[in-house]
Amino acid sequence: MDDVLRPLIVVGGSVVLTLLLGWATDRLLRKADERHHETPLWGLLRRARVPYQLLLIAVLLRASYDETRLLTSHDVAVGRTLTLVLIGSAAWMAIRIAAAVVETSYTRYATNHRERDPARVRRVRTQVTLIRRVVSAVVGVVAVAAMLLTFPAMRAAGASLLASAGILGIVAGVAAQSTLSNMFAGLQIAFGDMVRIGDTVVVDGEWGTVEEITLTFLTVRTWDERRITMPVSYFTSKPFENWSRGTPQMTGTVFWHVDHSAPLDAMRAKLRDILRECPAWDGRACNLTVTDSTPSTLEVRALVTAKDADDIWTVRVEVRERMMRFLADEHPYALPRVNTADAVPPPRDGLEIAPSDGMPVPAARRAHAHPPRQPR
Repeated sequence: MDDVLRPLIVVGGSVVLTLLLGWATDRLLRKADERHHETPLWGLLRRARVPYQLLLIAVLLRASYDETRLLTSHDVAVGRTLTLVLIGSAAWMAIRIAAAVVETSYTRYATNHRERDPARVRRVRTQVTLIRRVVSAVVGVVAVAAMLLTFPAMRAAGASLLASAGILGIVAGVAAQSTLSNMFAGLQIAFGDMVRIGDTVVVDGEWGTVEEITLTFLTVRTWDERRITMPVSYFTSKPFENWSRGTPQMTGTVFWHVDHSAPLDAMRAKLRDILRECPAWDGRACNLTVTDSTPSTLEVRALVTAKDADDIWTVRVEVRERMMRFLADEHPYALPRVNTADAVPPPRDGLEIAPSDGMPVPAARRAHAHPPRQPR
């Protein structure tokens, strides 16, 4: 009877105690989250309740397993399994806590600086994302190393691995040269302020917004919802356009081809009216000038401004559409026209071009060959 009650009490007590502690901790975190709405820390810490409970039960069972006197022939295997679970759950909980602290710090910083300096907020967001990934990678590597060291065979091989660490490092460096260069490029991007999450960039002729930055690759979301994934080393070795660098304000142009008789003053007045009714225009500048001419048309350019890249696109398309509608409705003669009439050259030195063979024929001979009809 004692052989049945002892394991049941130890294992059952560990499970019940783990559930009670997990419930009490989650209750405290929930109350703290309700009292402090200004910080998301307590709500984010609640995400660590699963690894927290797993860590608790692993610690309790690891400490009290000897008292169960259960599976005594497999004490080593059971103890090692509980140790592996303990290490894994501790690493999992450490990653969740670190992510909660980092995310809370960023949220507090972004709340205080989003209106005054949005570019710096995007820079901090990029750095926070990469720091969280680095911390997760480091904790994961340390946890895996600790798990491997629980096996005696791995501890025995540790000395030989350390002895050959120099050679292995050289081989790994040569083999993973591209990966290492991308990792260093990712750190350079994060702390060098070259490109940030949320920046508007033009890469290989594609316009889009930086959506994700990791230690090895960068994702750009284009205007048509496509995702372009590129190695981060591209941004440290090749030129690219960053429209969000410095101030996000943008200047855009709109071109039209119109007839030489187009009413330029009326077009300038209409441009000002269009921009006053366009909420995306920031009011900094508007201008309309003739930039070029051809034998049949004039090239007219409108200069407009907006607060960022998205708004400048809206302003350009609205100005282009409404100006063309204005010309078509009120000044249709100003639209470019194509002359389709046949060109007939005038008589030259009494000669005309014969329509049959193209040879010049004297006008007098043509009149003699075809005399005028006499009236009856």
